[in-house]
Amino acid sequence: MSLTRRTPCGTVRTEQVGSDVDLYGWVHRRRDLGGLIFIDLRDRSGIVQVKFDPVHAQAHAAGGGLRSESVIHVRGPVRVRPPGTENKELSTGAVEVEAHAVDLLNRAQPPPFAVNEDGAVDEQLRLRYRYLDLRRSRMARNLQLRHRMTKAIRDFLDDQGFVEIETPVLIRSTPEGARDYLVPSRLKPGHVYALAQSPQLYKQLLMVAGMDRYFQIVRCYRDEDQRADRQPEFTQLDLEMSFVGEDDVLDVIERCFAHIWKQVLNVDVPTPIRRITHAEALRRYGVDKPDLRYGLEIEELSAIFATTEFKIFRQALDSGGVVRGIRIPRNVGGKEIEALTEVARAEGAKGLAFWHREPNGWRSPITKFFSDGELTGLAQATGAQPDDVVVAVADRAEVAAAALGSVRKAAAGPLGLIKDGNFEFVWVTEFPLFERSKETGEVTAAHHPFTSPRPEDLPLLDSEPLRVRARAYDLVLNGTELGSGSIRIHDPEMQQRVFNGLGISREDAERKFGFLLNAFRYGAPPHGGFAYGLDRVVMLAAGEETIREVIAFPKNQQAEEVMTDAPAPADPKQLRELGLQLMPRPPQAR
Repeated sequence: MSLTRRTPCGTVRTEQVGSDVDLYGWVHRRRDLGGLIFIDLRDRSGIVQVKFDPVHAQAHAAGGGLRSESVIHVRGPVRVRPPGTENKELSTGAVEVEAHAVDLLNRAQPPPFAVNEDGAVDEQLRLRYRYLDLRRSRMARNLQLRHRMTKAIRDFLDDQGFVEIETPVLIRSTPEGARDYLVPSRLKPGHVYALAQSPQLYKQLLMVAGMDRYFQIVRCYRDEDQRADRQPEFTQLDLEMSFVGEDDVLDVIERCFAHIWKQVLNVDVPTPIRRITHAEALRRYGVDKPDLRYGLEIEELSAIFATTEFKIFRQALDSGGVVRGIRIPRNVGGKEIEALTEVARAEGAKGLAFWHREPNGWRSPITKFFSDGELTGLAQATGAQPDDVVVAVADRAEVAAAALGSVRKAAAGPLGLIKDGNFEFVWVTEFPLFERSKETGEVTAAHHPFTSPRPEDLPLLDSEPLRVRARAYDLVLNGTELGSGSIRIHDPEMQQRVFNGLGISREDAERKFGFLLNAFRYGAPPHGGFAYGLDRVVMLAAGEETIREVIAFPKNQQAEEVMTDAPAPADPKQLRELGLQLMPRPPQAR
């Protein structure tokens, strides 16, 4: 065996006809034609056809016993395929290798699912045998795509003068918005580390250290409920810059994405990327991560129905609410309206009003409750044409936004408004600095507590903190938030004012963040940065629905790694060394 002579399977071409090659790989498929035997041999580079002719007795006999996924070594010359037998779907399809000698390196037992095709397989089974799943062409492509995108990021940022610096994984627990994974210290009993949710504090300290332009492709850890675009451990591109404003950071990030998309996907991303404010995104699209691949914009209808006698609208408007609607450019039927109504109700709306636009006016069970002026205004505001449908929600502004945002998303797919291969980036800016927690009602940081307020909103910081806007920004692609960033606070007194708004006293701030506040006192430069989820970026570039499809060994939706059965019971000896005792979870209150 000589790997120095190895020829990758996917690289065999007509230029090598007549030359001997050494191929190593897995049996992808086998075809026995009653004399001649053909196998497709696969490695990471691709597939090539190998012919076993009875004239080469040893090789032919070995070929007769080969089974799928067995590992073999083949030696022989490259031949041109006979006319009419070429395979145009393979890059090697014009040639084949004539097997003169074969070594069986490892015989495979039948796999639990077909590896040589990308058909549907139960995800739990795929994850248990992930090493087999990763042999499938789709998964192999995804991992290679991830590699190329990661390389493109590093190449671009290096060219822009950034330095890649690693930061600690075992850190002090700090409030970052999700539960920490805790790691007990053996050397300091009773104390714990936290696995870093992000390098946020360290990258700010690197700016204080004068590093100026830092980046890191970093593993992060958050103990939170799983969903399609979440994992307990994930990878993000983390970036920080000194002496910058929002425009500087956004410029670097969008040029980085344009570079990646062009280098890896050969897709042009127009720059500068469009920007909309957080308030505008909620009003027009109902969410702060809008999908701009289609229209269906939300229209403000409150003024049209300001004097309406329709009871549902009247009650909403009198209580300070709004009436908003969407024009659906198709005459959807009753069942579709019912489905969209359920979508709206799931977001807290009481229901969904609707009107069918016809050549001679409107058709709806509620049309009779509105004046001609109101119906004319509805047509003008929405631009509805015959065969269109307008749906509306009357409720508090936040409920109407959420309900119509979900209706908009639910309607787009069946209407065929989403085109495959479209990439619509958008910046969302001017987020609130604070928000009220839905669970506790407490005021929390909308992004994180180190985000700088907008200068024009500073007078509101102490009196009306929920009205203060942040110097924060998110990058959204096709309705998915890729990442977020902000201009940071670099003044310790301003940082304390923001802490005050979060209910963190000066004493608590010094105890939790004293190292950061102390660093600021030694000359911190103005700085800002951004971080985006690499897994999400690759997922969207690959056209996948979950980030599990672009991670080599992901956790399932219960945060379990089923291949190795992690998490596993703790060894009592390890617990004794750490001075720990694991307690069962108390029963849930009913």
